[in-house]
Amino acid sequence: MKLPGRVTICEVGPRDGLQNERVNVPTAGKILLIEALTEAGIRRMEATSFVSPKWIPNLADAERVLAGVRRQPGVTYAALVPNLKGLERALAARADEVVIFLSASESHNRRNINKSIAEALEVYREVTARAREAGLRLKGALSTCFGCPYEGDVDPAGVIRIATALLDMGVEDIGISDTTGMANPRQVFHLVSRVAERVPVERLSLHFHDTRGAALANTLAGLQAGITVFDASVGGLGGCPYATGATGNVATEDLVHMLHEMRIETGVNLEKLIGCARLAGDLVGRRLSGHVLAAGPVNHSGTTQCSPP
Repeated sequence: MKLPGRVTICEVGPRDGLQNERVNVPTAGKILLIEALTEAGIRRMEATSFVSPKWIPNLADAERVLAGVRRQPGVTYAALVPNLKGLERALAARADEVVIFLSASESHNRRNINKSIAEALEVYREVTARAREAGLRLKGALSTCFGCPYEGDVDPAGVIRIATALLDMGVEDIGISDTTGMANPRQVFHLVSRVAERVPVERLSLHFHDTRGAALANTLAGLQAGITVFDASVGGLGGCPYATGATGNVATEDLVHMLHEMRIETGVNLEKLIGCARLAGDLVGRRLSGHVLAAGPVNHSGTTQCSPP
């Protein structure tokens, strides 16, 4: 089994995790969570979003969050931006990186951002030009790469076309997302291998939702295909408005635990990360879906006694 020796975790809980929560976490709570995650060793994080508060009211305090966080050296604090207005807000708030986003399927793209794929790319040409002028790092996130809730299967050629268009604009990294948890490991390996024929694999990352319990299996397929950067959300925070009853992103502590058990380094302290998951659950007022949060890490000492059946 060909596996990397080290993986980078991009924490998306403060952005992707909180944006769909019914509870609006106060600014101080968001700051507390972000700082706890960096204390646990997270070095890349989507901290917030500069999408209009009309569409994502839970992240209306984006400026206050970035202003209040005690920035740690070596940590990248990224923010989602949908257009030039969002970019200017991110620049004023001193985001380290901006993430532009669109879908690999036309139907989902229109429902999610009210634009065709071609229209979205035209907007992002202006955004990327301004971001590059400002010296800001850019990431492109592609939703529904493994399946669309409206169209079904998504053609890998479309994913490749959008990814290469973003690279031509100056985007440094491309995130390939399983937005509604439709992917399977064989499909992940195949799509990543196809995209990597046109995009250097070191510039790709993967973003899995655990809607049908396949996120960790899909991560393994991504590892075998050469991916070393993965998104995750503490406690499994989040969900998807297009998949009723769906769980959220793959839980960061589940992902880190699996990687550490496989002798793959992450630079993250698992014990502190589990504490972050407990904090996240307290902030949103519900029991989160992370498995390691519930069961704890594997005990290699053999001192724990199992309860009788």
